[in-house]
Parts: sequence; C-alpha cells; structure tokens
Amino acid sequence: MKFTAQQIADILEGEIEGNPEAEVSKLSKIEEGSDESLTFLANPKYQHHIYTTAASVCIINRDFILEKEVDTTLIKVDDAYKSFHRLLEYYNQVKLNKAGKEDPHFIGENTSYGNEIFIGAFAYIGKNVKIGDNVKIYPNVYIGDNVSIGNDVVIFAGAKIYSETIIGDYCVIHSSAVIGADGFGFSPDEKGEYQRVPQIGNVIIEDFVDVGAGTTIDRATLGSTIIRKGVKLDNQIQIAHNVEIGEHTAIAAQTGIAGSTKIGKHCLIGGQVGIVGHITIGNNVRIQAQTGIGRHVKDGEILQGSPALNYGDFNKSYVHFKNLPQNIERLNKLEKKLNS
Repeated sequence: MKFTAQQIADILEGEIEGNPEAEVSKLSKIEEGSDESLTFLANPKYQHHIYTTAASVCIINRDFILEKEVDTTLIKVDDAYKSFHRLLEYYNQVKLNKAGKEDPHFIGENTSYGNEIFIGAFAYIGKNVKIGDNVKIYPNVYIGDNVSIGNDVVIFAGAKIYSETIIGDYCVIHSSAVIGADGFGFSPDEKGEYQRVPQIGNVIIEDFVDVGAGTTIDRATLGSTIIRKGVKLDNQIQIAHNVEIGEHTAIAAQTGIAGSTKIGKHCLIGGQVGIVGHITIGNNVRIQAQTGIGRHVKDGEILQGSPALNYGDFNKSYVHFKNLPQNIERLNKLEKKLNS
C-alpha cells in the first residue's frame, strides 16, 4: 500500500517542504532509508543522517534548522517522535483492517458476535460465546465455551482462550498465548502420589491489556485470576492461579508469578523475575531483571538480587562482592602479620 507525502501530512497536520506527491510504501530508520521509504528524525544524535538519507519522505520537528539542502521531502510537525508513533498506529489499523469469515471455521450454538468481525480459517469458537464489535480472530485460534470478548479486540493466530474467560475492550492477545488453562493445583495423598485439585475459577482481563506471544495465564482454583486495566505483558510470562495484577503494570519476558500473589498498580517488573506465591507487592514498585522476590514488598520499593535487596544496598554490596577474592587475600596477609 502506498501513500503520498501530502496524505501523510494531512493525517499528521504537518507542513510539507519538497514534493507533496512523493510516494512511500514502507518504513525505515533514517540511516537505512531507501526509495519509497518513510522515516523520521527526533533524536539530535542522528541529525547528520538527514543530509544523506535515501528515504523519500522524512518527518522532522518544525523547529529543526537545516544546515544545507536535503534530497528527501520533509513533513514538519510539532513533535516528530509522537507523530511517527501516531502514523505507526494508523498504519497498523489499516494493515489489520480485516473483515469477514474465512472457511473452514466453526462457531458453536448460542454464540453471538458484533459488527465488523473477522474470523480466520480453522478458528474454533465454542458455545455461548459473546464477541463484541470490530474483533479480529486470526487463523487457528481456539475460544472455549462461555467466553466473553469485548469490542476492538485482536486475537492473533494460534492463541488459546479457555472456557469462562472474560476479556475486555481494546485488548491484544498475541500468538500462542494460553489464557485460562488449569492452575498448578496438585495435592499429595498418603502414598505421596499427587492428585489433581479441580480448577473451577476463570481469568478476567480488563480493558487495554496486551498479552505477549507464548504468555500463559492460569485460571483460578476458585474465583478469578485478574489482569487489571492497561497491563502490558511481554512474551513468555507465566501467571499462576488467583494472581491479581494491578492497573498499568508492565512485566518483561520470562517472568514467573506463583499463585495468589497480588501485584499493585504502575509497577515495572524486569525480565526473568521470579515471584513466590501468596505475597503482596505494592504500587509503583520497580523490580530489576533476574530478581527473586520472596517477601511482601511495600509501595515504591526498588529491588534487585536474589533474594531481593533494596536496589541501593544491592549495588553497594556488589562492589564488595566482586572484590571478595582480593579482600580475602588482603585479610589473610593481615592475619599473618598479626600472628608474627
């Protein structure tokens, strides 16, 4: 799909300097620009590339002053970074603007769906499912019985949504995510053999939640596993039964959260973090990558290490830890001197 510089300027409310009919069909970094590519300049560190880029169109800030002529057509806006981000969102909407039903697909009894729906080939939708308007269900998606899905939701290929799951509006579920599988509930009997504990709860995902590829969210034993509004989950995260994650918390890849832990609002959790079950983590907490959390965490704490320490204490301790062999050697020398 192609756009002219004028069409892009109209979308961004920008001012053109150059050829308004210049066409673009792809996006690029400014240093990797090529014919018919669109790029942007926001970081002053890259401003020298504006004079050499082969991109057909470049978005720049209105207050940027050129030192010499450029070959690319310019679109001047108030904030180049925000405008390019806005353009990416627009492009994504156009790219994902699918509608209709591909064959073969299956829709169970008493299932209802809204307007502008897309159902890809080999999608399976169970009984008593409610699906809102403008929902995109890509090929090979499985949606179990009694699931509720809001408006403007995208479920990418191969995702699995188990029964009784509730998904709000404007959510994105990426490929191979599994939502609503049984929690890890097993109880040993007198022989030491594990017996399965039925997991009869569900998963609730509120509005504006993104779930990354391969991420798994287990259903509750009783009640609900809850992902609150605006949460952003990276790829390959494990969220166990009865966990609750507060609004606008972001979690990076390969993090594991054990059962019944409650995480507050506006937390940032790095990659490969391990969190034990049945604890509470407060609001606005920052947890560095590969940290192990084994205790309750207060609002606003910044943690690192395994087991986790206060971020400042960890860095101070690490200075001594990395010098431990030399310090032991010095200590041994001092002991020898004292003994002599």
